[in-house]
Amino acid sequence: MDGKGDVGDGAFLAFAEPLREGVILARPNRFIMDVDFGDADPVRCHCPAVSRIGGLDLAGRPCLVSDSRNPKRKMPLTVEAFSLQRPGERDKRWIGINQNASNRYVEHFLRAGAFRSMLGPVALVRREVPLGGSRLDFLVNDDVYLEVKTPLVQIQTEVPAYVPRLPEVPFNSTERAMRHLRELAASLADHERAVILYCLYYDNFGFRYYHGTTYDEVLATVEACRAAGVELWQADFEVCPQGVALKRCYELERW
Repeated sequence: MDGKGDVGDGAFLAFAEPLREGVILARPNRFIMDVDFGDADPVRCHCPAVSRIGGLDLAGRPCLVSDSRNPKRKMPLTVEAFSLQRPGERDKRWIGINQNASNRYVEHFLRAGAFRSMLGPVALVRREVPLGGSRLDFLVNDDVYLEVKTPLVQIQTEVPAYVPRLPEVPFNSTERAMRHLRELAASLADHERAVILYCLYYDNFGFRYYHGTTYDEVLATVEACRAAGVELWQADFEVCPQGVALKRCYELERW
């Protein structure tokens, strides 16, 4: 996908301090990961992904961890990314999983002018804007509604055979996303543009909707909303211990 969607200056967001590398031992529940840093007892860390992660068993996978430096937090450490490579390998490629931070990253790149292929010059960015029965993520320049999605139910890249998969679980939690699509389509009576931005924090095959039990319904809704003028875009990011880079941004032709 190289060459798609030029990005503007300021396409890197540095973390306050470099992330620390460890190895995931277990994910006892969706909010927790136990991590081994190799120099003390394992540490219980916050998992910021609200969904399952690609249907993968992440035990034994290398990870990157941030430290909030907040002693009031029950779990001051947060797992920001994992790698499909083995712990001992060098120059790892990382898969970002912090869905909670995605809006913060997008806002940084919006204000830095890095989404020029999608939006052109950005003069005004508003967060958490009411629309219908929802609050959408951004209103840009008062004429573009922008909703950010960070899909992790599928990891859309090659998964090595040595990474085990979890038993398949039916997934049909799509109503919130479809409601946002319908409300964005309705907003076009009052605004010039409405955009859904799918943010993938790894080198990927290209965003595709999950083939779950509601796939046909989802595709019908997407087609109707696109016909009404809603735009579907993808942004590809790269996570490293030092920060997050926006690599490319382009309008989707397939989904």
